[in-house]
Amino acid sequence: MTRGGLIKTGLWLLGGLMLGGIIHIVAVILVPDFTTDDAWTRLASFGPDAQFNVLPAVEPGAEPLPMLDPTMAHAVCRFTLDDGPVRLDATIPDTFWSFSLFNRRGETTYSFNDRTSGEGKLAMLVLTSSQLSMLRENPPEDLDSLIVIETEDDHVFALLRAFVPDKRREKAIDAALGRAKCAQEKV
Repeated sequence: MTRGGLIKTGLWLLGGLMLGGIIHIVAVILVPDFTTDDAWTRLASFGPDAQFNVLPAVEPGAEPLPMLDPTMAHAVCRFTLDDGPVRLDATIPDTFWSFSLFNRRGETTYSFNDRTSGEGKLAMLVLTSSQLSMLRENPPEDLDSLIVIETEDDHVFALLRAFVPDKRREKAIDAALGRAKCAQEKV
């Protein structure tokens, strides 16, 4: 083979490797968009939508969801915003609690805790941009006490966590999580 032929073959190989690398990177990046086993789908097994469902205690090797803190009690509410905004309310006994809102893929879109909530309780309204426009025309009476979260995601889930300092308080904290509200609001 001539020197020109070797260079031409080498360039074709280099181009093929670069194209293969680009295709590989694009495929890896797009995998989450095509998977059917996303966070939203996995949460369906914990109970009905549009209500907080208390998760089982986190035990080594038997976690209900990945990466949950075993010192916390957890409740999750899966909901869609297709039929209107969703109101979330909870009052947790004197212990640290935190709240996170996630999109369908499991990415955190909003998060806060009892120290940053103002009154130490969860009082929130989650809605889309168009629902926010309608809300401005006819606001609820207690709008001043609500945290209003606007999201572009229609499929959302909320995770409410409360610290369990000892076994004596576990039942009271689980009961408070079970009383937490996650319900559709009419606009």
